[in-house]
Amino acid sequence: MTTAATETAGPAVRVRFLGDFELTVNGTPVRRWRAGKARGLFQYLVLHRGQMLTRDRLYASLWPGTDSTSGSSLKVAAHALRRVLDAHPDRPGDSGIQLVYRDFGYVLNVTGLWSDLDHFQELVHAGLRAATAGDTALARTRLRAAIALYGGEFLRGESADWVVEQREYLRALALRALGVLRADAEDREDFVELIELCKRTLEIDRHHEETYRALMAAHGRRGELACVRRWYELCARRMRDELAVAPGPETQRLLRTLIPAAARGAAPVAASAPASVGGAPATVRALRPAGRQPGTPPWSAEVRGPALSRPVRRARPDNRAPAVLARTADPATA
Repeated sequence: MTTAATETAGPAVRVRFLGDFELTVNGTPVRRWRAGKARGLFQYLVLHRGQMLTRDRLYASLWPGTDSTSGSSLKVAAHALRRVLDAHPDRPGDSGIQLVYRDFGYVLNVTGLWSDLDHFQELVHAGLRAATAGDTALARTRLRAAIALYGGEFLRGESADWVVEQREYLRALALRALGVLRADAEDREDFVELIELCKRTLEIDRHHEETYRALMAAHGRRGELACVRRWYELCARRMRDELAVAPGPETQRLLRTLIPAAARGAAPVAASAPASVGGAPATVRALRPAGRQPGTPPWSAEVRGPALSRPVRRARPDNRAPAVLARTADPATA
């Protein structure tokens, strides 16, 4: 008979994948693993729980280059995993974790599991569905909760191919959520939230060129033209030094729009503060995606095609000499 205390106790097994990996069973963190690959095996099995994974697939993912027919690494790791988590196939312990061998592979069953990975994905997808439906309040709530849960990259510090693949997918999902929130903050002209969202985006992808443009436009609207140039220069330096490319034409064009002196190569930048009288300032118009009118939700059907909802287009590698590239990267010195 289930007691009220059991019903409200919450999941017996809690797993955190985003950032540093953490496994808690019945309120107790699991810190010691009996075999080097026992933890990796558990992480992979949890990601595919309820599925029968063949020996060949497990060896290809966790022991690449090892012959699954002659190796014993999987058997050793599975035995260690059962001992650490009390995950016997016929009598699972209090955790409800059950590791079963079937035919040519293993299947992991977990009762009462909470995973930040699952919750993050559910929140993002729910937020995007709400955004598409035009429910901006619900979309904002779900996407903000998702970003708050995104505590870092998937299994930080791990480098296996299956980890990198999952990590890149989740990074793209986080950036998509941030893009919708950023467009919403711009539409509401909430400068404080916009800056915070841009900062969060650059923590995930320091080469996200669209975010630099959003920062430049936001500061330009406030007349903070020195900040506009600093964000542009940071973008140009990172793109040049780390990717060997120059900022794209759209970014350079925005700089010339906000600071005409950058186009002329003369006149102090302070003399070019944008006007704020007579409708939306030029910087606000520059920040809005093409074809979007004031008051149009950033996720409406007619504006779902802009860069906010698509991966950033990278410029092609520039093979010119560093000195030439540096002059191209900064229109002020061209």
